[in-house]
Amino acid sequence: MPPIISIVGKSESGKTTLIEKIIPELKKRGYKIGTIKHAYHGFDIDQKGKDSWRHKKAGADMTLVASPGKIAIIKDDNSESLASLEKYFNDMDLVIVEGYKKENKPKIEIFRSARHRKPLFQGDDNLIAFVTDMDVDLKVPKFGLEDIEKLVNLIEKKYL
Repeated sequence: MPPIISIVGKSESGKTTLIEKIIPELKKRGYKIGTIKHAYHGFDIDQKGKDSWRHKKAGADMTLVASPGKIAIIKDDNSESLASLEKYFNDMDLVIVEGYKKENKPKIEIFRSARHRKPLFQGDDNLIAFVTDMDVDLKVPKFGLEDIEKLVNLIEKKYL
């Protein structure tokens, strides 16, 4: 299983935007990157009436939709942990997770002072970096919101 790094932060802190900046820098360096988005409120990618939806409605436990260059798996799964999802990423060099902040995995917290008053993970042993626009010391490497190349250097050195 490749290394997993969680990008964490409070709602509207910029987690997705940070991931969107990290991925191209890692790809430029030749790495295969997988991502997992924790949708704790549930989601549905299968549209009512489509063939794959009809397969699931008929009772299929898993449906794979394939087209040239893409596949999507729709599978009934009650797993709550990252460990149960790791099997899908064996051919990746790194998995970046958005969320799963309670998991025992390395975390990079993004914190923007305009959105929140205090960081989530002060003193957390799994915190490996802090991305912020404020002057605070959490005893881990700190990066500005646009210091993507330096942040990726840290990720590459520690995990790739």
